[in-house]
Amino acid sequence: MESINIVFQWGPIGITSTVVTTWLLIALIGLSAWLATRRLSLDPSRLQTVLEGAVLTIEDAIEQVLPGQARLILPFVGSLWIFLAFANLVGIIPGLNSPTADLSTTAGLALLVFLSVHWYGIRSGGLLAYLGHYLKPSPIMLPFHIVSEISRTVALAVRLFGNIMSLESAALLVLVVAGFLAPVPVLMLHIVEALVQAYIFGMLALVYISGSIQSQQEVLDKKTGEHP
Repeated sequence: MESINIVFQWGPIGITSTVVTTWLLIALIGLSAWLATRRLSLDPSRLQTVLEGAVLTIEDAIEQVLPGQARLILPFVGSLWIFLAFANLVGIIPGLNSPTADLSTTAGLALLVFLSVHWYGIRSGGLLAYLGHYLKPSPIMLPFHIVSEISRTVALAVRLFGNIMSLESAALLVLVVAGFLAPVPVLMLHIVEALVQAYIFGMLALVYISGSIQSQQEVLDKKTGEHP
């Protein structure tokens, strides 16, 4: 459930438990990544093999959606998937709530996706060409394109928030009604659903970025065809 508990004050700003949990997750993921990669070898250990397998799996998933651009998109989408997996799962720890059960967190993540879509689009075709695609097939479509961009960003934030909040609420309700007679099924349901929601959010982000890049590539291909 959404947490609004103020843990401490930083000047006029109240730092909530959601913010603290998010900071701790970022620090834990960053430290784990550093420890796991500081001694990479051509003769990989078991841990390195697992990590390389995970990276290749994410890279292959991106390659399926956006061929030839996986290395460009991997840092953002891969980091997003990893953070979401941990953020969604942290709610199974007694006394902690998932940061993604807070609308402010999911709104921030959706805003990052929104900005990344435009960043990759501009990087692929240039600022003027990217802005020009909002006027196609007719300038009258500009307001509809803008509404579409805003609505899908809002939907991305609300969807993840609603799913994780309802997941935690359902798990709490089952535990209250059934006590601890059925903790394993509830726990397994929470883990599976948390991972599924992380995957869906990351995949939607990937699809939006892919659409932005591919639209610019189509423009460049047309220009190349017109001027051989």
